[in-house]
Amino acid sequence: MKIENLDHLGLVAALVDEIGMVELADEVLDRHSLNHISPGQVLKAIILNGLGFVSAPLYLFSEFFEGKPVEHLLGPGITAAHLNDDRLGRVLDRLFEYSTTLFYELPRP
Repeated sequence: MKIENLDHLGLVAALVDEIGMVELADEVLDRHSLNHISPGQVLKAIILNGLGFVSAPLYLFSEFFEGKPVEHLLGPGITAAHLNDDRLGRVLDRLFEYSTTLFYELPRP
């Protein structure tokens, strides 16, 4: 038996899913075929992380998700190891290039 701590993250993840942020990010940000986790899923992970582990450097990002039900929060087959600082940096760069203001002004379903 494996015990994982969900805390408030399930509610936040459900809200992110409800407003369609993952799909929207996947639509407007480039997805590389070799990446296991989509830009939208990374953005969702950043939001979840921002609610609990904000003072840690980017290279410790994946440690926040250790002991949490990552597949339940982000999607099947995703592990904390997929959330490395390189992957986050690439998505943040793409989001900056697209324009964060434009991204958050896009209509949601």
